[in-house]
Amino acid sequence: MPYAWLLVGLAIFAEIAAALGLRFSDGFTKPLPTVFSLVAFGSAFYLISLSLVHLPVSTIYPIWAGGGTAGVALVGVLMLKERAGIWKGVGIVLVVAGIVAINAAPAHDLGRS
Repeated sequence: MPYAWLLVGLAIFAEIAAALGLRFSDGFTKPLPTVFSLVAFGSAFYLISLSLVHLPVSTIYPIWAGGGTAGVALVGVLMLKERAGIWKGVGIVLVVAGIVAINAAPAHDLGRS
């Protein structure tokens, strides 16, 4: 089971990398960032599909989507110098809080036996 969680973490990382590649692809007109994004998105989907063999989709998909969303927002602000305001900060905190709440749910609430 810890291996499945590692796959989720790698899928989140791949999702963030793919989104950043999109940023630099200039609408799919630059080949290298375009190919990078497509490979990273494909990797993210593959890794998530492997994790779903052992973990419930009702837990993993929100964690993957939320982790990617929060990660891209943080990278955009911290590395790409995008504007950060109070509402963007509140949104990131709420996404992370949602991920924590999903992980804190008892196993029987998550459909595990």
